[in-house]
Amino acid sequence: MPQTPGVYLMKDSKGHILYVGKAKSLKKRVQSYFRDSSNHSPKVKKLVTHLKDFDTILTDTEFDAFMLECHLIKEIKPHYNRMMKSPMSFVYLVINMDKKIRSFEISYQPSENEHNLIFGPFTSRGIVERAINGMKDCFKINCAHSTVKNSACLNYSLGLCNGLCLGGPAVDEYNAIIDKMNRFLHRTDTSLLEEMEKMMYSASEEFDFEAAAKYRDWIEAVKSLLNKEKVIEFTEENHNILIVEKLDDEGMIKLFLINRTQVLFTGKYHFQNQSIEQLCEVFKSIILSNFSKIIMNSTYDVSQDEIDEAQIIYSYLNSTNCNSLLIPSDWLNASGTKKLDRELFNFLNSLN
Repeated sequence: MPQTPGVYLMKDSKGHILYVGKAKSLKKRVQSYFRDSSNHSPKVKKLVTHLKDFDTILTDTEFDAFMLECHLIKEIKPHYNRMMKSPMSFVYLVINMDKKIRSFEISYQPSENEHNLIFGPFTSRGIVERAINGMKDCFKINCAHSTVKNSACLNYSLGLCNGLCLGGPAVDEYNAIIDKMNRFLHRTDTSLLEEMEKMMYSASEEFDFEAAAKYRDWIEAVKSLLNKEKVIEFTEENHNILIVEKLDDEGMIKLFLINRTQVLFTGKYHFQNQSIEQLCEVFKSIILSNFSKIIMNSTYDVSQDEIDEAQIIYSYLNSTNCNSLLIPSDWLNASGTKKLDRELFNFLNSLN
């Protein structure tokens, strides 16, 4: 195994790919599977017992390896990559509208269909659960039955269920609340939050401060569903990114042009064999020819398919290895190219 960045593909005796991984040093990473096995998780131990062969793909940089690994996992869908998926992955709130009673689901991989309303992504499953449970407690729609059974559930006797389990008008009341939740998450209606705030103030005026505190916590939990994660917010706001990474001590650099989560262009250049002014002209031409083709849409939300790439790019941009420049769309216009020239020169000059 070489001590260079790349991707490794673990295979079983039949040549099936079991797992895809990336590494800054392929040799060190692959060796780790066969050392200190007592510290390995049961899933890793099981993976090693089925392992019979490796394939490797060398890359210029660790960033290349990250992006290639992400692409290969989505394409191949290896069994152990799914098994060993991090529990810190993004989660989604799914509201199913195709039932007599609307239903909630928290999912890592929600299925997209015409009946599902999908909200997110969120980094914390706990935050989503607190928001949903808080809303159910606040509006007394915390039914212990999953369907209408025409018999009262335990929560109904405790005053936590509006009678949804009994059917009738309570079902319409429940669905109306869920519809308000849907509009709230789409940022078109704040009446749900306003009702919760009224309940909090009413409890406070009656000196029931314990109840008021509960309402306050429920309100904050529901509000948190509107707060976008930093990686999502960054990806939606910053469409065009230039990245330069030094490859060796001989002045070789690699250029990446990224639009949101898509790598549009990569190229290697000798940094020391030409002046900064010459390199600026080369980079400027590449920037204009690639980014100018993209139709900007500021309302374009990050999709489920973009999440993994968005995380990789965001983390890389915030690492010490990365030298990057954000390219606003107005720099690509005829009136903004002077700004592009100046910022590009300063950026390349800072690499010395």
